[in-house]
Amino acid sequence: MSAPGVLSFTQQGWEQVLAKVKRALVYLDAACAESLHWGCGASRLLEAVGGPACHLREFEPAAVGGGAEQPKAVFVLSCLLKGRTVETLREIVGRSRFQYCVVVTAVSHAAHLTANHVPAAAAAELEGQPVFEQLEEKLCEWMGNMNYTAEVLHVPLWLAPVAPHLALTPAFASLFPLLPRDVHLLNRARPDKRRLGSLSEVDAAALPRELLLQIRCLVSGLSSLCEHLGVREECFAVGSLSRIIAADLASYAPAKNRRKTAAGRASVVFVDRTLDLTGAAGHHGDNLVEKIISVLPQLPGHTNDVMVNMVELTALQNEEKNQSMIAPGCLAQSSDTAAKALWEALLSTKHKEAVMEVRRHLVEAASRENLPIKMSMGRVTPGQLMSYIQLFKNNLKAIVNHCGLLQLGLATVQTLKHPQTAKWDNFLAFERLLLQSIGESTMSVVLNQLLPMIKPLNQRTKDDYSPEELLILLIYVYSVSGEFTVDKDLGEADEKVKEALARVFCEESELSPLLQKITASPPVSCCASLKGVSGSLRQRLRGWPPKCPMPMCWPSCPRLTFPVFAYGK
Repeated sequence: MSAPGVLSFTQQGWEQVLAKVKRALVYLDAACAESLHWGCGASRLLEAVGGPACHLREFEPAAVGGGAEQPKAVFVLSCLLKGRTVETLREIVGRSRFQYCVVVTAVSHAAHLTANHVPAAAAAELEGQPVFEQLEEKLCEWMGNMNYTAEVLHVPLWLAPVAPHLALTPAFASLFPLLPRDVHLLNRARPDKRRLGSLSEVDAAALPRELLLQIRCLVSGLSSLCEHLGVREECFAVGSLSRIIAADLASYAPAKNRRKTAAGRASVVFVDRTLDLTGAAGHHGDNLVEKIISVLPQLPGHTNDVMVNMVELTALQNEEKNQSMIAPGCLAQSSDTAAKALWEALLSTKHKEAVMEVRRHLVEAASRENLPIKMSMGRVTPGQLMSYIQLFKNNLKAIVNHCGLLQLGLATVQTLKHPQTAKWDNFLAFERLLLQSIGESTMSVVLNQLLPMIKPLNQRTKDDYSPEELLILLIYVYSVSGEFTVDKDLGEADEKVKEALARVFCEESELSPLLQKITASPPVSCCASLKGVSGSLRQRLRGWPPKCPMPMCWPSCPRLTFPVFAYGK
């Protein structure tokens, strides 16, 4: 095992799971599958399972159960063993012929006690793990024989280690910082005398129970990581939700006991991501990986990986109808040493150096396979990289030996040739112009500069901005502007931008999934009525609250204010 870190922490957890899966049906939820994907790879799990058939299945109510020839099942789950999760377990086990069930949860028993309303004082006096033991009895009952075997254990599989010193948390992808408008929602459940005035007044007691449990699950995982690293942490927080998470980690009972014996020290900084939306919305990053993740399609079921079209390595024509015939490649190459080295280099180098590094790796791989490579110096082009990649075409042995490297090479080529990459420089140029304008002009002037770029579908060319891209620009504008004075000119500019955006949204032939999410469930009630709204627009707004014709009411509704990204949490 390597030195303690996020990678060894995840791999150590998966080793515990692999020891349980021999000749078993393995059910994984999406977050644990992503942890496996980056941590050690599905091939490692399949090797541990053994047998000729594929025994991996998605954990869902409709999942296929096991027959008489499959008596063992292992469930690897990222969430609390409560509610819908337990119901799904019961449904799968009930229609199967299992005799041995193992349930692995990424959430500690202490967090399960919190979820079951056990007071901290009572939890400290408990012996064993009663929540897990109770579920073990239920599993035997669902299997139909109390003499069958059931195990429930905690393994902290909550990280997806993208690199040795960088890990993501797919299980908490939906955990979002509080926004100022959330204070109004929290006050609904509070008496008048205890109303909150701002986000700075929000504490754990004011949060909904579901959010509190999600925070406790995160704290449980962080405490396990600190235990693996052998450190006692000192927490710092920037932002309202970060402050609550840091306080919960400080008071978490298992963490208090761990700190007494920890030899090392570590500083943990929590930051609300909404405090730096400029970084997320801007295009100033000169990193190839950022562009790859931005332009290539998302790998289904994953939050942080993409699909790489592998048709170029086959005899098939690179046409859309053929792309679904070949399994896509991806960025995670946990079992390929050379590809991992390239991936880590891409993460930390600038765009130009990264592309040159891809070329170097492809040239070296082709040389090792004695392929007829023609060296060329100077600027690296997508065509040059593709010529190296196509040397491996129809050479099965060479493809197998360098499959991970070829996936990263194809991801680079497809990104460089993608139309959105050419638009990247346009975004960057406009953002620089905005920064200059914001420093020299008022906010109303900046919005008026943006207004001509808001074009409906029938007026847009491939170089114009789509509705999603316009929202990104607006996020950037309002984020870098900070505090500004609202005057008559700004009010008029605001109204013009709202009207133009509303027109664009309404005239789209089909809204993207993101725009559907933003416009489908408005968090506030609109003051306007449907009076005067055309029949076609009424059709577009079907299913919305009767008094809320959003998004078309934005220009006329005094209760709705920009920026628009606040509408779609």
